[in-house]
Amino acid sequence: MKTKTTSEAGASETVSGANTIPSELVRQLIGNYRNNQMQAVNKELGITDSHAIWFDLPKLKKFIACVENEAAKANPDVSEEDLGIRFYYAAYPKAKDWAIMESHPVEKEYAERHTLVMIPTLKKADETGEMLHYDFCPPNSGSILAMASKNGKSGDPETLAENHGTLSPPQNTKVEQFP
Repeated sequence: MKTKTTSEAGASETVSGANTIPSELVRQLIGNYRNNQMQAVNKELGITDSHAIWFDLPKLKKFIACVENEAAKANPDVSEEDLGIRFYYAAYPKAKDWAIMESHPVEKEYAERHTLVMIPTLKKADETGEMLHYDFCPPNSGSILAMASKNGKSGDPETLAENHGTLSPPQNTKVEQFP
């Protein structure tokens, strides 16, 4: 499965209405988060949490291509429409617990700030036939797609995931249109 460019996917050359949100609504939604959830987190934890996360386009494309390629290896019949990405809200550990980050190099200045973890999903029928988007990890699947498991055992195999984008703060906010 090859990742398609916008023009290959059949999108028009101009921004379509389906991919736009009025700027005032964007401001309101961001303001709602900052005035409610972010303030509660900052007050409860006594920190200045980040309010945004940025990923460069090549990193996102590489992750999407990896999901598509690994899913196709596990099951050549998987279509692009069956795949997705779930964004989990997450938080980095406290600075005193930073040793857990040893295998995933992230700057310690990100301690306690929120982040996103992207996990591939696969649309599949559940036991009643309802089509649901299950978390899955194609590299650990062998001949089948490894579906969501809630066993939470330590020593579980690594999961195809992406999380390290640039948080703001600590990065400079002067580049943001919606402060």
